[in-house]
Amino acid sequence: MVEIERHTIAVLVDNEPGVLARVIGLFSGRGYNIESLTVAEVDRANGLSRITIVTTGTPMIIEQIKAQLSRLVPVHKIRDLTDEGPFVEREMALIKIAGKGDARIESLRLADIFRARVVDSTTESFVFEMTGSSEKLNAFINLMEPLGLVEISRTGAVAISRGAASF
Repeated sequence: MVEIERHTIAVLVDNEPGVLARVIGLFSGRGYNIESLTVAEVDRANGLSRITIVTTGTPMIIEQIKAQLSRLVPVHKIRDLTDEGPFVEREMALIKIAGKGDARIESLRLADIFRARVVDSTTESFVFEMTGSSEKLNAFINLMEPLGLVEISRTGAVAISRGAASF
């Protein structure tokens, strides 16, 4: 049985209308999974944006994804950060907890351990801001569920290779 792998792929594209739709269309049209997708302008002078895609598939599927992405006209460069070596990956989340009494105290204690920051507080709720690996965020969220987890908003992963080399 071929093992499913998780890959983080960075794509440098023209910052123009319709580019993101074309990239997403490539994935949806072929039934590829997107676990996370972020996009932002990274070079205003040259009109370039960076799309960071976290996807899963067999090694053959991952190679197909990269090959098909490279054929899209607005794509300048593709980097499979997972294959290329060490990289830093982070995600940001806002996590709303509603609770009173001991649950409220416990949520603050856990937030301190995980280095989550309180960005909003009422007498009945907190909103925590947390940055870290997806695994760290998932662990915090799982611990918050019995304490009154109400809502989660996540950015999706952003990633960059380690070392002096650029895109």
